[in-house]
Amino acid sequence: MRILHFADLHLGVENCGHIDPTTGLSTRLLDILASLDHLVDYALNNKIDLILFCGDAYKNREPSQTHQREFAKRISRLSDAGIPVLLLTGNHDLPNTMGRATSTEIFSTLSVKSVYVSSRPEVIKIPTKSGIVQVASLPWLRRGAMLSREDTHNLNFEQINERMQASLNNIIADHAGKLNPALPAVLAAHVWVAAPNLQVGSERMMTIGQEHALLLSNVASPAFDYIALGHIHKGQVLNSNPPVVYAGSLAKLDFGDEKDEKGFWIIDIEPDAQTEKRRVSYEFHPIKGRRFLTVDVTLDKQDISPMNTILQAIAQKAEAVKDAIVRLQLTVPSEIEGQFNDLEIKNALKSAHFFAITRDVKREARVRLGRWSAEEVTPLDALKLWLETKNTTPERTEILLDYGRKLIENPDNQ
Repeated sequence: MRILHFADLHLGVENCGHIDPTTGLSTRLLDILASLDHLVDYALNNKIDLILFCGDAYKNREPSQTHQREFAKRISRLSDAGIPVLLLTGNHDLPNTMGRATSTEIFSTLSVKSVYVSSRPEVIKIPTKSGIVQVASLPWLRRGAMLSREDTHNLNFEQINERMQASLNNIIADHAGKLNPALPAVLAAHVWVAAPNLQVGSERMMTIGQEHALLLSNVASPAFDYIALGHIHKGQVLNSNPPVVYAGSLAKLDFGDEKDEKGFWIIDIEPDAQTEKRRVSYEFHPIKGRRFLTVDVTLDKQDISPMNTILQAIAQKAEAVKDAIVRLQLTVPSEIEGQFNDLEIKNALKSAHFFAITRDVKREARVRLGRWSAEEVTPLDALKLWLETKNTTPERTEILLDYGRKLIENPDNQ
């Protein structure tokens, strides 16, 4: 049995792009759709038995009609080919209030062939061309869906999260108890797994403590042949036996993904005659998408030609700049911050798909007056304090203070 695992599409992320004149759509939307088209083509041409999408189809909880149309086009191609697709509900797929439909619910409402939408925990037996596979689902769940008011009465935030983690652990254990060990089984979850080796990509939270997280030991149940995860945008393997894998986002969404490789995972589950168990192998399939590039330039106040320094830094990365989303970060001493020609810089970056220029102007720290206030300090004391900050020798300090005293006492005679 061959399974394709991906997640975190986030259609609607359209920053750092422009309108394509041919289609009228955002070029960033087209970037993500191109990655999805690559995935669909691969599935159609490589005998994929099942596709697991582990949540967050859209950026917004109420996607536009255009975003829904483009996603439905690709799912329809898979459905027409008879490839089953599981659409798991992620946190970005949930509406703001209870009672409203999720962003992917339309597929189950219309009973689209071979498309399974899971917005609640369940074990689904999905028939494929290579047999039945059991998919235990764990979509993103609100607190209200797991805990009653009595459960949370007089509890602090940390205690509520602990209750939620316990509820999710119970759901996984309950799923495992319902499985038929003779059939392949996978866990598809959209959740934060707190593992020592976890690396976070563009899906960054204020703090981990603000959302419930599961321990790796509770997710990596031997009852499952493979654990397919969504929510974290950096693709990575958290555990090898059984495999616990974050698919990562399908395309690069922002500069948090700049150095990450994007794509999807292919899982092969085969019977092992010697052990009477199943043998599982998994491989990452990369997709070449739009690149993000940061060009850092730190300038020195002694630089006699700061513009030339900037243009040379861009020229050295000319190939990487081409068609990329570029961030030029300038660290500039305040003494030379006015010595730039923005038009020249923009012209040097014209081969980029999109670029932004940021400046971090470094200013010298102002001298602190210590025990004095600005109203109390005399001009001569201020001069003495300034000379101390410059590490002026005592001899030179005495000479300069003498000149300063004369200037202050007789300004008209100098």
